[in-house]
Amino acid sequence: MNIEINPKLDLVLQRIVDVPVSFVWKAWTEPEHIVKWFCPRPYEVYNCKVDLKPGGIFRTDMKGPDMPETPCAGCILEAVPNKKFVWTSALGPGYRPIHNPENPPDLLFTGMILLEALGEKTKYTAIARHGDEATSQKHAAMGFEDGWATCLDQLVEEIKKGAIT
Repeated sequence: MNIEINPKLDLVLQRIVDVPVSFVWKAWTEPEHIVKWFCPRPYEVYNCKVDLKPGGIFRTDMKGPDMPETPCAGCILEAVPNKKFVWTSALGPGYRPIHNPENPPDLLFTGMILLEALGEKTKYTAIARHGDEATSQKHAAMGFEDGWATCLDQLVEEIKKGAIT
């Protein structure tokens, strides 16, 4: 997949991981798996909902030692099994613009997960697309690269220990 990247607006994490693409897809699209890896530990997802269709909900409510329960709901834009998962925090289910005071309003972005099967390995690309440089810089300063890489490591760990099959 050829996605145009704007280095001023888009944050990218790309790696080859030693697990099959079908397991990575399940980890990203099934709530019972998402809660195991989606936040860097000791943070956690305490509520997750996925309606895997365009316009469906992608909800990952989080909490942690220095973070109260924080609802985070968005909308799925595209879901191509084992290839592409796209969601946004700017829209809610049914493509309704977000008007939820619980959602963090200062970090609106579109997330893209691109997967490519390489035998029993997966080329994994995560992209966070932002509408302006300030939001992109804020997301980077919050630890996008380290945080998303840690979560990917946790996802792979869950697969390798047999928790996602």
